[in-house]
Amino acid sequence: MLYYLFNYLKTEFNYTGTGMWQYITFRVTMALLLSLVISLLLGKRIVHYLQRKQIGETIRDLGLAGEQTKKGTPTMGGLIILSAIVIPTLLFARVMNVYILLILLSTIWLGLIGFIDDYIKVFKKNKEGLAGKFKILGQVGLGLIIGTTLYFNDNVVMSREVMTGKKLAPYERVISSTERITEDGHKFVDVKTPITTIPFVKNHEFNYAKLISWIPGAEKYTYLLYILIVIVIIVAVSNGANLTDGLDGLATGVSAVIGIGLGIFAYVSGNILLAEYLNIMYIPNLGELSIFIAAFVGACVGFLWYNAYPAQVFMGDTGSLALGGIIASLAIIVRKELLLPLICGVFFVESLSVMIQVTYFKYTKRKYGEGRRVFLMSPLHHHYQKLGYHESKIAVRFWIVTVMCVVFAIATLKMR
Repeated sequence: MLYYLFNYLKTEFNYTGTGMWQYITFRVTMALLLSLVISLLLGKRIVHYLQRKQIGETIRDLGLAGEQTKKGTPTMGGLIILSAIVIPTLLFARVMNVYILLILLSTIWLGLIGFIDDYIKVFKKNKEGLAGKFKILGQVGLGLIIGTTLYFNDNVVMSREVMTGKKLAPYERVISSTERITEDGHKFVDVKTPITTIPFVKNHEFNYAKLISWIPGAEKYTYLLYILIVIVIIVAVSNGANLTDGLDGLATGVSAVIGIGLGIFAYVSGNILLAEYLNIMYIPNLGELSIFIAAFVGACVGFLWYNAYPAQVFMGDTGSLALGGIIASLAIIVRKELLLPLICGVFFVESLSVMIQVTYFKYTKRKYGEGRRVFLMSPLHHHYQKLGYHESKIAVRFWIVTVMCVVFAIATLKMR
């Protein structure tokens, strides 16, 4: 909103200093600082309010060290994260940008689902919370909206080089005939095409239509395949973040590191000079997303002030479902969703540990009459707790692993 205000003041009155609001780097910095201030100051008030209202976490007896000391710790702290993300984004971003609208929708949509789940647990005293089928239904609905918008909205385009003699595929179309000419004479136009980034190949690009191109006439149904993939990614990453949120500061710290990585991807892909220099796809108007990501990272770091061991507040599903959904949506928007198993390595391994544990337990129960386990407990962070590791050590080491994963993911930009 402030962007539009100062743009008006510059255009109509040419006030001194209003021009700086045109620069994404300035607004990114302001969004980061404001999100930190909001999460720290508002966080303190929310924590005290939750304590007064005795909105505490109900702890299941899992036989883990120190778990009973957490009983009564305020939950629903995800409200702090959501506030520290949404407010700076509304103030500093161009909110009519299609990518900003989509990511705000993801934040509020999954935050609301998580809030309902926490509300049922805390106020209705139902430990099961919102039924799993309703959570999945909400995630699928969000995936349907995001996938449909990204595929059909004419404001979501890729910049493609105009090459003599090369025609567009049937599922591709030029949105604007206006050509951009680079310093070396190459011509680019905006095109609707279902491509994404894939590492270790020559041009770093993969077109989803190729998955069904072997079926005659199937390419025109690429949108169905694309939307289905988007839904699967959002459901998987959102639930992965939810499973990871089991130790003080674990999911928050991991999400902050992932956010920094996605912020780098968004900035370079949305900057025509950097995209050309790195020889990666240029996505017009994507740079605006950097402002949201700055607020996202600031909100996570600020929330760590209260969520680091020993936690004064838990984010609850209000925060964890939203964080996972935001990360999934960001990756899809910046066309880096195929890198998610690497970028979100911790989320992926945590989810995988649960699937392995459940599958092996059911298999051995059918075969031997009693269930056996691969891990002492799942998700994986509980396995290390059972081995005697302190939870703060586990959380920090998982952060370090995430840093390594994100750095390697960024490095894939130049691996061909």
